[in-house]
Amino acid sequence: MRYVKVLDNISTTITKDGIAELGEGYQRCDELGQADALLVRASDTRALELGPSLRCVARSGAGVNNIDVEGCARRGIVVFNSPGGNSNAVKELVVGMILTNSRQTLAGMRWVREHGGEPDIVRLAEASKKDFVGREALGRKAGVVGLGAVGSKVANALVQLGLDVYGYDPYLSVEHAWQLDRAVKRVDSMDRLCEGADYVTLHVPSKEDTVRMMGERALSLMAEGGMLVNYARADIVDEDAVDAALRGGRLARFVCDFATPKTCQMPNTLITPHMGACTGEAEESCAAMAVREMKDYLEQGTIRNSVNYPSCDMGPCRTGGRIAALHANVPNMIGQITAALAASRANIQRMSNEAAGAHAYTLVDTDEPLGEETRSRLRGIPGVYRIRVIRPS
Repeated sequence: MRYVKVLDNISTTITKDGIAELGEGYQRCDELGQADALLVRASDTRALELGPSLRCVARSGAGVNNIDVEGCARRGIVVFNSPGGNSNAVKELVVGMILTNSRQTLAGMRWVREHGGEPDIVRLAEASKKDFVGREALGRKAGVVGLGAVGSKVANALVQLGLDVYGYDPYLSVEHAWQLDRAVKRVDSMDRLCEGADYVTLHVPSKEDTVRMMGERALSLMAEGGMLVNYARADIVDEDAVDAALRGGRLARFVCDFATPKTCQMPNTLITPHMGACTGEAEESCAAMAVREMKDYLEQGTIRNSVNYPSCDMGPCRTGGRIAALHANVPNMIGQITAALAASRANIQRMSNEAAGAHAYTLVDTDEPLGEETRSRLRGIPGVYRIRVIRPS
């Protein structure tokens, strides 16, 4: 029996706690110290005391700011996220915001609400519509920063609406490159993307090279009266620079998903309460992905969509036994692992080793199950964080 601790209701539809999709052999537990896996959505796990039995943390969603990713890696705990599971939900909201706020739709609706009690409302509305003249998005330049799961969908949707779309992503994957509409013009710098842009929408994670990337210079290159949209992470924008651009007229509108003390005081700013992925479909999709990743890892040792270990997939184990080694990415680690197996006369049938930064992962299929003496020898290798035994399917 494998035990799963669930910190949040990760899905509002079919699988209320995510356990239903795991099937037999899994049981929800209340004590974190008993858990083999932790399933989380929004709860902050960084201060939690993780038990020695915990093997993985699965996040229903893309961001992992609520998880100590590096600390988990050094303990041999794999952290998964659910990239792309909510991408359509975010895309629809971003595109809707661009169109709605180009036309001053919300301002017009507020006016009607405020004057709805006037007996002459029909005549007043007709006379006041000139105060809400907007502009059409057709043919205007849109810059999409980040062309991953969300950004690629946003770029394609804007192309289909007739905008002139530019994309910037120095780390664009082959998978997402294939998904891009050929009309999206890829550029090699933020300057080229922002120059003359009527709209800039951000879709990158918060990292050292993206924090405050949308600052004074980038904003100064946009077309006067442009719109900035941020449904990625709050700290990607330099809030002081955005505030100044709004007050100076360079930006006509800032639309974001992050209610910070600063953004709430900015003029011409529309803020949603971090609801970019808040649809039943997105919650269900992310929950299903997180559960599937967790299950594949616990049962087969397969890693997909981890943020602290490399991807590795050898399929189901069809031999006598499989071990998974989570270890530091250092020279001669594979030599030490194979030497330890050779000393036990274990016959290796298949082997895979992958690395990601400071950490690495090795899967080994052997003819026969490995005894405790061999496992202890493997655990004793300097730099090995954890040795897992995976039973044949």
